[in-house]
Amino acid sequence: MPLAEVFERVAGPDAPVEFVAYDGSRAGKSGADITVSVRTPVAVSYLAQAPGALGLARAYVSGNIDVAGDMYTALARLAQVQRTDMPLSERLNLLNQLGGPKLLLKRVPPPPQEVRVNRRWLSGRRHSRARDASAISHHYDVSNTFYEWVLGPSMAYTCACFPAVDATLEQAQFHKFDLVARKLALKPGMRLLDVGCGWGGMVMHAARHYGVRALGVTLSEQQALWAQKAIKEAGLEDLAEVRHLDYREVAETGFDAVSSIGLTEHIGKAQLPGYFKFLYDKLVPGGRLLNHCITRPDNTGPAAVTEGFIFRYVFPDGELEGPGYLMSQMNGAGFEIRHEENLREHYALTLAQWCANLDAHWDEAVAEVGEGTARVWRLYMAGSRLGFEQNVVQLHQILGVKLIDGTDAAMPLRPDWEPPLA
Repeated sequence: MPLAEVFERVAGPDAPVEFVAYDGSRAGKSGADITVSVRTPVAVSYLAQAPGALGLARAYVSGNIDVAGDMYTALARLAQVQRTDMPLSERLNLLNQLGGPKLLLKRVPPPPQEVRVNRRWLSGRRHSRARDASAISHHYDVSNTFYEWVLGPSMAYTCACFPAVDATLEQAQFHKFDLVARKLALKPGMRLLDVGCGWGGMVMHAARHYGVRALGVTLSEQQALWAQKAIKEAGLEDLAEVRHLDYREVAETGFDAVSSIGLTEHIGKAQLPGYFKFLYDKLVPGGRLLNHCITRPDNTGPAAVTEGFIFRYVFPDGELEGPGYLMSQMNGAGFEIRHEENLREHYALTLAQWCANLDAHWDEAVAEVGEGTARVWRLYMAGSRLGFEQNVVQLHQILGVKLIDGTDAAMPLRPDWEPPLA
């Protein structure tokens, strides 16, 4: 069978995509605005070794497959590629159509961007401090310059909250930080702990706009260095501080509020009780925790992702739980749950902006981090946008309070962090 037709079969025969292969074959919809080009035999080997999404991802990241056109649109049309349940008989049939078992005799190594099980840092106890530091570094210590192009001036690598569908990314990220600040009822003179603080966006927002003494901690050295420089340039050193530190090593207590924005995904299911208890103990009575993180839509299936593109290239050791499970764990640690909301659609809008930013800086990004890493991010962000739109993943904010004397939540009768309806 001509190669283009084989790849069309993997993607789905009804996808409005054109396939072009190095053997001269063509398949799919002629003249489509999305073209998938199979450039070399290595692409065929990747697909034979890992049929489906991972094999095609390896081929794309390594440059042996090209996608001409918008990546998000391409992934939306190639829905069948995302299958993870291809039966063995179908895999064997595909292998024969690609050229037979000879393709497996000389295994093609994955692209260097892939985290492999024989890499030294991936050994050791899952979610130990050393292994967490390595996993975080793999994802976040890419290049601050690269992140500046993708994330924009806010340097916020978490879901924004769009006050309107036509708001800019910067307006939406400001609105997100301000929403967190208002849910936490920040006031001048309060002390805030921001765990997993990234490039310090929440820390600086709380200090600049609320007069709060804010401490942020991150396992990424490059994030900490960038945030420390930004704090100094903003003249916020008296109020804001970011440390290169594991949250478990924060010695101070007596915080009035804790924000956790995009950290819980890295904690691990087994560590969640200890994580929420640690944050509970850091708070004064009446203090609030705002937990903002990606979740699964339910609690079926394993939390830990140990295979596939996301694990191999983007978030090694990442684990997602359902929102109900997270609330249960917060409650078990002592928090009274006071509010919860799903910002799933907002993350899809955020990712659309990040994808556009990467496309606008594509040549610069390739020069900065290399084509393979840039391709990982192009594929990952477009796929994530699709995942939030299709309810494969969600984004939840959960607000908990440490009661005063076990009874007083020190909360208003109704939420006061959103403006009243006109």
